[in-house]
Amino acid sequence: MPHSPRRTISVPAFRWFAFATFLSLIVIVLTGAAVRLTGSGLGCPDWPTCYHHRVTGSWSIHPLIEYANRMVTLALILVIGATFLAALVRRVYRRDLVVLSALLIAGVVANAILGAFVVYSKLNPWLVSSHMLLSLAMVVLGAVLYHRSKYVYGPGTRCDVRDPHFRLVARLLWVPFVVLLIAGTAATGSGPHAGNAQGQLVARRLPFPFVDAVWVHSVAAMLFIGIVVGLLFAIWHSSAPQPLQLGVRRLVLISLVQAAIGVSQYLTHVPPVLVELHVAGAVSLTIGVTQFHLRQSAHDREPGTRKGEVAPPVRVPAGL
Repeated sequence: MPHSPRRTISVPAFRWFAFATFLSLIVIVLTGAAVRLTGSGLGCPDWPTCYHHRVTGSWSIHPLIEYANRMVTLALILVIGATFLAALVRRVYRRDLVVLSALLIAGVVANAILGAFVVYSKLNPWLVSSHMLLSLAMVVLGAVLYHRSKYVYGPGTRCDVRDPHFRLVARLLWVPFVVLLIAGTAATGSGPHAGNAQGQLVARRLPFPFVDAVWVHSVAAMLFIGIVVGLLFAIWHSSAPQPLQLGVRRLVLISLVQAAIGVSQYLTHVPPVLVELHVAGAVSLTIGVTQFHLRQSAHDREPGTRKGEVAPPVRVPAGL
């Protein structure tokens, strides 16, 4: 009796799994910031339940916001889990996609556990900053997974370095960018938005003045902007390939918009709306740096992953 063919996920279909994971990782960063900025960080004082043995808390605003964020986290776990399973049964199996999906599962579990420590430590600012940095690291992994789901990687495949000098610069760019992110979380950790609401235990802040932290963050931001602007002129005058020109132009644009938001929020005494926009800008900049790094080499496109393109049919051998 012939065996039925094993269920598989097509290459174009897996791209949508990767995109859903990437989008979910962005959403969880933004909803997590909203929890802190609305003073809902202690809306659910227990974990994984909300209050003692109750899964949900009261119907007041802060428990609802905190609990909603936990539901987003649960949805993220389900999406990443589905993506990992899809990578295992992808029609053209690729180990790199499986490893990236597995790393995202490990990352979301680690971040959930770290979130529990954040709750039980009453919003310890060091843990809150680590929570944010780990979330952005997962955004990087999600961007890499989505990119690789659209292009052919592996032994024997095309991998043309567009420019070896700019590839080195793209790698080194991570150093000032990580410094910028750490300085930004330090400014946030010493600022006015601790994550607690009025009437709750006042959460501790980092042990240095907010003004000093903002000054360090500003210096790091000016250094980063200076580097990417210089990189823009270098790429422009070197007649580098269009993907590199497009990538650095996006970096410069996002950096300037992010700087404008940062200055505006400081001059207006850090209103929550502008802080949320600044967090969104940090996510955009993280994606921009990641994409600029990925653009340094050219790869063939996976069949069926271009917009409007139909993947060629795959014939299953008789008897499978």
